[in-house]
Amino acid sequence: MHSDCNSFYASVECLHRPKIRDKPVAVGGDVKQRHGIILAKNQIAKKYHVQTGEALWQARQKCPELIIVPPNFHLYERFSRLCRKIYLDYTNQVEPFGLDECWLDVTGSGILGNGMTIAQEISTRIKYELGITVSIGVSFNKIFAKLGSDYKKPDAITRIGRDNFRDIAWPLPAGDLLYVGRATQRKLEGYGIHTIGELAGTPERVLRSWFGKWGEVLYCFSNGLDISPVDPSAQSVKSIGNSQTTPRDLTTDQDIKIILYVLADSIARRLREQGLKGRTVCINVRDNQLCSFTRQHTLGNYTNISSEIVQAGMNLFRQNYQWRRPVRSLGISITDLVSDAIPIQTDLYCNERSRERQERLDAATDWLKQRFGTTAIRPAVLLKDQKLSGFDPYCDHGIHPVGYF
Repeated sequence: MHSDCNSFYASVECLHRPKIRDKPVAVGGDVKQRHGIILAKNQIAKKYHVQTGEALWQARQKCPELIIVPPNFHLYERFSRLCRKIYLDYTNQVEPFGLDECWLDVTGSGILGNGMTIAQEISTRIKYELGITVSIGVSFNKIFAKLGSDYKKPDAITRIGRDNFRDIAWPLPAGDLLYVGRATQRKLEGYGIHTIGELAGTPERVLRSWFGKWGEVLYCFSNGLDISPVDPSAQSVKSIGNSQTTPRDLTTDQDIKIILYVLADSIARRLREQGLKGRTVCINVRDNQLCSFTRQHTLGNYTNISSEIVQAGMNLFRQNYQWRRPVRSLGISITDLVSDAIPIQTDLYCNERSRERQERLDAATDWLKQRFGTTAIRPAVLLKDQKLSGFDPYCDHGIHPVGYF
């Protein structure tokens, strides 16, 4: 089965702000910081056709009474943990799909009832114990379970079984299928395929000729042939990163360095907290015309040292950006993660003693920041433009969903 907390961010905000529960509410960014988009909305706002990802000014044109509140990711993470604690009362086979969604395999939980009985209990408990609602899809595979949780909202349970999936799933738009995005949907419509049923009826070899290997996946998904198991280990960390739309356009390497220092400090702290090191550094750059690119580089050593991550990011930027336009958004991440406890081959041409001293220094600054706040100790470069460096991704940024694959 698949559980999807309805309008999760907005529901949690309304739960903690009783005065706005019966009003159109959206969680959104800060226009002054140029983060002016809708992150989530409640069911009342949805009736005005407010959409996730659209600009705040567009949402207000549709709904002048819209109340926009800033995101509180620590609160959302707490509710996410509480939901998963309830799920674990029924099965230990729980695979997270972002903060607000999970797959559950309850085939071994027959002593507690069938899938529909367990789904009803989970729905009731979340409603009365946490004060929010969920939509649940019960099915024989993960793809149709996800489709079922989206089929009726809010607060609904939908069963899509082998006996009825053609009646329920096949008449739906192809875009309702997991990972059929707008671009894929447009391409399918260009071939005259509008519904999941039409997609399922298209020969696999034809889909493969149109989409390559992805065509096989589409055929498998639409025909209910997905056999991927619920994987509790999917919640393990595969990459750590942060990005930021900056309060003003960046025009110099010095501006880039300031942003990278703030982002890399957050990444390195998270690595050290989780006992990890990484080796492949990736940057994402978006200019003020919203054209973006991604570049990555694999380091010679695994690292969780802030300055090494910054240096790798700066090298990638300088090698790949020519300053034809100012930069509006910048992101950096690190992958290829390993435990910091495993033995690592040292480099004859690297000063390992210096690296060890830097690791101890970073660990000491982590302790100071944890006790006195992120800005208690900072590199001097961040003081050159405190408006530009005045954000805290470690505390303010959210957790991105884990991909299905």
